[in-house]
Amino acid sequence: MNKLSSFLFGLTFSLALTSSVCGQTPLPVKQFLSSPEMRGASFSFLAKDVHTGEILYGYDQDRSLSPASVMKLVTTATALELLGEDFRFETKIEYDGEVENGILHGNLYIHGGGDPTLGSSFFAEDRNAYRPDNNTFLPQWIDALTKAGIRKINGDVISDESIFDNEGVSRKWVYEDLGSYYGMGCYGISVFDNQYRLVLRTGKPGDKPTIQYITPAIEGMYFNNYLTTANVSSDSSYIMGMPFAKERYLYGTVPAGKDGFVLKGDLPDPALFMAEYVTAGLMKVGLEVTGHPSCSRILNQKGGFSSGERKSLCTTYSPALYEIAGVTNEVSHNLYADALLKTIGLSYPVQNDEIISSFDRGVNVLLKHWQDKGLDTSTLKLYDGSGLAVTDKLTAGFICDVLTYMKTTSLVGESYITGIPRAGKEGSVRNFLKGTHLEGKARLKSGSMTGVKSYAGYIEKDGRIVAVALIVNSYAGDGRPVTKAIEKLLLSLF
Repeated sequence: MNKLSSFLFGLTFSLALTSSVCGQTPLPVKQFLSSPEMRGASFSFLAKDVHTGEILYGYDQDRSLSPASVMKLVTTATALELLGEDFRFETKIEYDGEVENGILHGNLYIHGGGDPTLGSSFFAEDRNAYRPDNNTFLPQWIDALTKAGIRKINGDVISDESIFDNEGVSRKWVYEDLGSYYGMGCYGISVFDNQYRLVLRTGKPGDKPTIQYITPAIEGMYFNNYLTTANVSSDSSYIMGMPFAKERYLYGTVPAGKDGFVLKGDLPDPALFMAEYVTAGLMKVGLEVTGHPSCSRILNQKGGFSSGERKSLCTTYSPALYEIAGVTNEVSHNLYADALLKTIGLSYPVQNDEIISSFDRGVNVLLKHWQDKGLDTSTLKLYDGSGLAVTDKLTAGFICDVLTYMKTTSLVGESYITGIPRAGKEGSVRNFLKGTHLEGKARLKSGSMTGVKSYAGYIEKDGRIVAVALIVNSYAGDGRPVTKAIEKLLLSLF
């Protein structure tokens, strides 16, 4: 390379990479970009002081890329801003008809308010214990019926999930995610994280594992089992199936010689399941139900759903929103994030004859909120609140703008920031930067899907609070070397 070519190359790179005014070297970024894993990849990166606005490091920060679960930082920030940190979801137990001599001549309704935390393991005393029969909401509802003198229901138990539409999964999700434990649909009624556990006995290598049981029990659930056991330490398996369909397909490999091996999948129809679950629970304590469980989706299809006058028995409240937002970012809970997006979308002013999904209503409200705050949203493309849609597109610049606003201006900033997990210690980043000088000193949200690695949050540097966003798309090979390369980059820069 001659001197002129060398000069032009250096000038081009310097224009792409913004170094800090105090002379920080861009060499770690150069090394990161030249690593084998980054061949053919797209990279967007920004780090700036939240108080002064000074850009410490930047590379192609205005390029729109798939953020994966880093999207949740934007969703939770918007929800806290618009709903307030003390907002709580409500689920109401109602009935129509009349009560005579202890008999309800009418229907019992579970009126959903979009609460994603009913029966959630993440708000149980023991997060690691999965006991679907051990919950707090059903005893409360039975107690309300008892106090109202209702000993028998001469009617149906009906889930009313109509606060959201029936598009529980985004149309932009890929088929591989449908049916998986992380690809659970978000509806007006959710329960047990909208998940079930499928318990297997795996046997010898090469054998087909046998299904022992499913918990919670789901009436009519059927599995097409194409699993194979192998001498592996962890499974590489998939549960696949469509929303509302009770047929699932099992693919991949699971470890041999395991009794009680657990796979997790999504509840195909949470609202209908809730009605079935409550009906069974009432019958178990001797409260007879003569009708059949159903939900607003099914009854609307039959033209028989009534949204007329009902009487209230009790209301179940979710934890406060700041707690829900914290769990959303700590464990990267897709259901929680999508429920928050759909809930802020309830304020969207639907025009006459406008057909718009609950997801799109939430996206429109989110974008308008940040436009009103002066942020540039012109290049963003959003289809959910969780980041599971590969077609979601954010920029590192926009993410850092949100992070800066939440730190310096937002009235709910403290709740937001303390809900972002500490790297090396908590949640989905508990192993990231562990054992390094940044352990516990960076609050970061991670994002990962096929070909995508992303991190964003706050890092302390020389007494400064720095907003950081880093997105890699279409990297080569396995994701683990990319994660290691990102760790090396952040440790070098900070």
